[in-house]
Amino acid sequence: MNITGAELPRTSVSGMPRIGARRELKRALESYWAGRVGAEALSAVGAEVRRANWVAGAAAGIDLIASNDFSLYDHVLDAAVLVGAIPARYLPAAGPPGLDTYFAMARGGSVAGVALEPLQLTKWFGTNYHHLVPELGPHTRFAVSSDKAFGELAESAALGIATKPVLLGPLSLLRSSRPDPGFDPLSLLDPLVQVYVEVLERLSEQGAAWVQLDEPILATDLGGADLAALAKVYRRLGEAGQRPRIVFCTSYGHVTPAMGTLVDLPVEGIGLDLCAGPSNVDALAGAGGLGARALFAGVVDGQRPWAADLRTTLAVLESLQDQAAHVVVSTSTSLLHLPVSLEPETNMDREVRSWLAFATEKLHELGVLADGIEHGRAAIAAELEASDEAVRRHERSDLILDPAVRARVSRLGPNDDRRAGTPESRRAAQAARLGLPVLPTTTIGSFPQTAELRAARVARSKMDMDEATYAARLREEVSRVVAMQEELGLDVIVHGEPERDDMVRYFAAQLDGFALTQDGWVQSYGSRCVRPPILFGDVSRPEPMTLEWATYAASLTSRPVKAMLTGPLTMLAWSFPRTDLSRQDVATQLALAISDEVRDLAAAGMAVIQVDEPGLAELVPLRRTECEAYLEWATRAFRLAVAPAAEDVQVHSHMCYAEFGVLLPALARMEMDVLSLEAVRSAMALLGDLASTGSPAQIGPGVYDVHAPRVPEVDELAGLIRRAVSVLGPERVWVNPDCGLKTRSYAEVAPVLANLVSATQLVRAELEAEPAIVVPA
Repeated sequence: MNITGAELPRTSVSGMPRIGARRELKRALESYWAGRVGAEALSAVGAEVRRANWVAGAAAGIDLIASNDFSLYDHVLDAAVLVGAIPARYLPAAGPPGLDTYFAMARGGSVAGVALEPLQLTKWFGTNYHHLVPELGPHTRFAVSSDKAFGELAESAALGIATKPVLLGPLSLLRSSRPDPGFDPLSLLDPLVQVYVEVLERLSEQGAAWVQLDEPILATDLGGADLAALAKVYRRLGEAGQRPRIVFCTSYGHVTPAMGTLVDLPVEGIGLDLCAGPSNVDALAGAGGLGARALFAGVVDGQRPWAADLRTTLAVLESLQDQAAHVVVSTSTSLLHLPVSLEPETNMDREVRSWLAFATEKLHELGVLADGIEHGRAAIAAELEASDEAVRRHERSDLILDPAVRARVSRLGPNDDRRAGTPESRRAAQAARLGLPVLPTTTIGSFPQTAELRAARVARSKMDMDEATYAARLREEVSRVVAMQEELGLDVIVHGEPERDDMVRYFAAQLDGFALTQDGWVQSYGSRCVRPPILFGDVSRPEPMTLEWATYAASLTSRPVKAMLTGPLTMLAWSFPRTDLSRQDVATQLALAISDEVRDLAAAGMAVIQVDEPGLAELVPLRRTECEAYLEWATRAFRLAVAPAAEDVQVHSHMCYAEFGVLLPALARMEMDVLSLEAVRSAMALLGDLASTGSPAQIGPGVYDVHAPRVPEVDELAGLIRRAVSVLGPERVWVNPDCGLKTRSYAEVAPVLANLVSATQLVRAELEAEPAIVVPA
């Protein structure tokens, strides 16, 4: 546990973006899945992304550059594969697991001719990244089953760059997994730790000087058994005969309840997130500091794109000098949550751009701060002055404050977030207006974004296609999508959203207070990448955003058309948020902007309006004691957004891929009429809980997993519909996919929707013959 001056690092990075500066990995993955390239080509692209990250770190003078932070799909899946936590159904009949096994777990697929569903997806500690959920049970047998971490260490060494392997820690792996019913994952602790000991020994033999073990689970509510397990794990790892130095890293929030345990762990370094968890500073002092250990001070924000206030940050680092034997300037989390570089952003407002720092720029900030600590403020006087000036410009910018928006928020009354009527009167009014059958069918909103659509969007952005031609192309697509849905027999139709490249970015482009990037891509999961808007100022809606396309679609059919909006909480959750205003205040501004759109859509005759809110779950605090306050203002923001909808306007909302437990009581407060949500990967496990929430909303539990490349048969879909009916009752059930269809092809979507309608008709006929359908649990 001793650390000596000659070997002490100044700077450390917990991880880098892994999609490539131009999304090279995304394209390689999708080419591999489509059979256009082989494993060797995919591997070569991964190697080049890793090389670029390591070279960038070395060029910036970073002492502890991360390896094993790269992933072909998901780092949690990588951790499960490393220790052999692979469910038997995915394993090949002979030979070790390979890429086919890996991607079957990630995306579903066929192993030995058997079609398999993928592992569940869920959010990663309050971020916009999704991780796969490993499965554990009494059958789980751990063993070192992957050479990835060892291969990447050798790979970086061959480039002449020493790296610090990053591993997901044992406790976080166990607690981020899905145990069999009634099974305690902590019972697997001893065999799991033995595998980690073997991994550390192998990394040491390869020459690793440091290894980072990430334990983000400490930012959540842990009980005494978890903290005792944590101490046990790291005593065992610390006592390993041959191992690298260990830095134990926490992230994504404060770890105050566990600080007393952390300061006694037999490791060489402790990493604390001081951006999402600034109270960690006081908690560390209250626990007596780290003594002979190094503090990896996470002062460079790995989640948010704002440039550091160098003077303020340096003061924090200076105040920590007596809390540890040595202070390492570190990122607060992996930089995977940020775009690669600001360099391509030549079209962004220059003033807004000056406030930002992406992953590459964060590396420079680490070096500057380390120089300030090592050599004093005079050594970085120019950088401090430039940072001070940027802070002053930001505080005084006319782009930030909109007096009209602030005045509108201040005028809000206690009942401005309430819809007209009661749930009963709204249901009756909507039934009379819409005339829908039992088990109404619909989709979530988006239809496939074809290569032709994407090409037209690019041509328009490059001014190779004029606005009139582009609009005509979009109208053709809307007409095709509407006609397709009518032919398939869907009851509530959508326009397919061909004009939208992203459900948040599309609206951010039309709202004041947002900036957009050209190449600010961030991984959401696998090959799915998004460009989060940057929310920097007060928000307002200058003019209607969706009215033209919703009313055009409605003019093409006599069936109800559902207008599609992204809700205020999702706009907040899926954007890079401002830091000078509370999330509650920003959500209120966003809600008022969306309410203006709801008002215009309702006035134009739209009878069904969907306000998507997957972000409601994603903003839930990691600690349950903070949840009720959040849900109070979050549900009010949703109600503000939909308040203009009259009694006979049916309000839908959609949520997906999150832990819904803490949200269930809040659903009754939201004044929505229909809630659609992901249900396939969880095997409809939520239905019983949804039935008991007290929410009067009808429910559309998704029966088709849009993220799995397979077409479910009619019998499979009918079975899921029957299960929903048996729990919720036929009068409450809608039938729909679990998410939008934009990532699928029409070759998949057409048969899926045909099967969905056929399955619904089958169950309707059964209900007519025997109204009480009962499905065994």
